[in-house]
Amino acid sequence: MTSYTVPFDSAACRDAREVGGKALGLAEMTAAGLPVAPGFTVTAAAYRDFLDENGLHDDVRRVLGRVDPDDPATFEAAERELAELLGRAPLPAAVAAQVRRAYAELSARVGLDEVSVAVRSSATAEDSAGDSFAGEFETWVDVVGADDVLAHVHRCYLSVFTGRVFSYAAERDIDLRSVEMAVVVQKTVRARSAGVMFTLDPITGDRSRIVLESSWGLGLSVVGGEVTPDRYEVDKVGLTLDKRVPGDKRVEYRSGDRPVPVPEDRRTRLCLDDDEVLALAALGRRLEKLQGGPQDIEFAVDEDLPRDSNLVLLQCRPETVWSRVKRAPAFDAGAGLMTWVTSSIGTGDRMPTRAGDGEGGHRHG
Repeated sequence: MTSYTVPFDSAACRDAREVGGKALGLAEMTAAGLPVAPGFTVTAAAYRDFLDENGLHDDVRRVLGRVDPDDPATFEAAERELAELLGRAPLPAAVAAQVRRAYAELSARVGLDEVSVAVRSSATAEDSAGDSFAGEFETWVDVVGADDVLAHVHRCYLSVFTGRVFSYAAERDIDLRSVEMAVVVQKTVRARSAGVMFTLDPITGDRSRIVLESSWGLGLSVVGGEVTPDRYEVDKVGLTLDKRVPGDKRVEYRSGDRPVPVPEDRRTRLCLDDDEVLALAALGRRLEKLQGGPQDIEFAVDEDLPRDSNLVLLQCRPETVWSRVKRAPAFDAGAGLMTWVTSSIGTGDRMPTRAGDGEGGHRHG
């Protein structure tokens, strides 16, 4: 029998071809003993069988064949047609049965009848060091009950073929016929604060820094650009907090996908204390070493957990902006100082434009 669901702590969840980049990152963090909210992945095999059982492969190829990378109007037409085709196609019964069982097991594991979960797209082509689909696919939070989980797995399948994804794929020359969708189902974190962490400076590319940006509540307001987040800069080597810059945090997401106003007295108050920043930075440094390169990490501070165990990692992926920039050559004493200076100037390095993120509640991610 085909396994359509695999828990984060299983070896099967470390096959990127079946679980996608997001789930692979969660599985690797789980295996390394890092703090990750529990969950499971609906594999790409479920997506393939969804297309197979509903006879959708030929339809998908036909519609994609009419997409012109230079004509955005064809993106919208393809999105509408594929949304109708995939939207009326049911999930295979075997897939639905396994998702129901996995959700029941996750609920029992955390001691609830029906645990609130995030349902997150994890495409098999996303989150490599060269290409990141961050911000293109879909994520929902506070999904409760097996029926609703199944409905949102289905919605993740539809998110493979949106105009936004067509545009990104055209820019990167990615064939969407090669993209398959796995889905992460993960316990919702009750975030007091949340945000993103880069194990380099995302503005300058300085690899001696760790930079965190955070806001109140779930991280949706940060990755969606709805607030000016607090910013913290940490020296990576000594793990010392060098800079704190309060933001202007006017809205927060406490649950679901609807923001609420932040009271004025909290808008410019730092939402992480120094100990939390340094503990997160230490986790970021461990992840960078584990993954062998700079990381883009999402985190939360879970208000339901004790202070000594309330930091939760939600996602990690390779940093995709500075990883593509050619670095200046190291100084060669034998060649002479001026040779090194002129060769560095000749590399043509420029500060890249930071790519936008987008993970979160009914948000893109």
